[in-house]
Amino acid sequence: MESYLVKDLSKAEKKRTRDGYGDGLVVAGKDDKNVVVLSADLTESTRAITFQQAFPERFVQCGVAEQNMMGIAAGLALSGKIPFVSSYAVFCPGRNWDQLRVSVCYNNANVKVAGAHAGISVGPDGATHQALEDIAITRALPRMTVIVPCDYAEAKKVTVAVAKLKGPVYFRFGRADYPVITTEKTPFAIGRAEVYKDGKDVAIVACGSMVYEALKAAEILEKEGVSAMVINNHTIKPIDSKTLISAAQKTGCIVTAEEHQIFGGLGSAVAEAVSEKIGVPIIRVGVKDVFGESGTPDELMDKYGLRAKDIVSAARKSISQKLTCGEMYYPEEVHARALKTEVTPEYFFKLQGGGTIRSIVQLKEELAHMDDKVFFHHVNDVKNDFSTWIKDVYGDKKLSQLLSKHKSKHVMRDILSAWLKK
Repeated sequence: MESYLVKDLSKAEKKRTRDGYGDGLVVAGKDDKNVVVLSADLTESTRAITFQQAFPERFVQCGVAEQNMMGIAAGLALSGKIPFVSSYAVFCPGRNWDQLRVSVCYNNANVKVAGAHAGISVGPDGATHQALEDIAITRALPRMTVIVPCDYAEAKKVTVAVAKLKGPVYFRFGRADYPVITTEKTPFAIGRAEVYKDGKDVAIVACGSMVYEALKAAEILEKEGVSAMVINNHTIKPIDSKTLISAAQKTGCIVTAEEHQIFGGLGSAVAEAVSEKIGVPIIRVGVKDVFGESGTPDELMDKYGLRAKDIVSAARKSISQKLTCGEMYYPEEVHARALKTEVTPEYFFKLQGGGTIRSIVQLKEELAHMDDKVFFHHVNDVKNDFSTWIKDVYGDKKLSQLLSKHKSKHVMRDILSAWLKK
């Protein structure tokens, strides 16, 4: 799968997902003459203008009247047209949710709702214009399909695909420039999650702009010896339970990442799907039950913890919880109190280049700032000296075996922290 993505994330071209929507509308309009587009005054901002210029006779300007626009769209759909309604996500589906629920979903009308400027990266527009609840309010509606494309290329594919799908659809996209990580060859199908990177230690499930951050996080984790699976879960509903459950079974823990409230969005949908079949730790990265504020997209992504480093932290925590809840149980042959004691000098662990470790507590503390060269001298593909020392000196075979499976300072430190609390 990685061959179907851009080769170098750091050099990925940046484009706006809303441009993918505008370009996709033109393709959909050429494919089917029944495609029509409605706008609530924000024609240029949502890029519905691209369709208006190509097919002016199939474009309807509704003005600042989002509720009326949704009603018109429902009527057009029930008469055989394929209407796309475009506005900011806080207005559509935010302001016209009642019309979406009753006029569209209740009647199973073939309306496509495009929510622009979604997420925190709207930036200077501030909290009133930052839609952070739109996934939650749309996925709760019966008959509704909900999709969050990850970049320009996928937004274009989504727009073309939903025009051919029968029934109500909501899809969202942002305002800011996002790295284009997919290509024309990248597989896409509504309702199917795509595994962009395989891994065995943790599964990172992301949507929208957070897919890029998830791939960056996986690169960081790889350097720490952690193998992270990355899944682009663009379709929130219907969710691909099969792929998610398979990932949970393989890795034993999950991190979700979304530019949305952690309640009701991707994280909630993944937890619902997975927990019915298998119990694994799930850590959610997203906006934590607060409203946004004005600022540049980069400033807000940093402030609200929506970066690769935040996903990395969540991955470490998820792995730690997996070990605590699953593999890690109370050691029968060695008590935690005994593990905290300092050994006699003849059993000190001598670090490469100088220095000694006198106890497991000290080892845990040293791992936080241990030089990489020293660490990888003792822990590599051939050996794990720390694991061997614990087994030989403390006699704890279970802890030793658990440590031997990992080559990350951070994960090993989390294991020791949890073990010492037993």
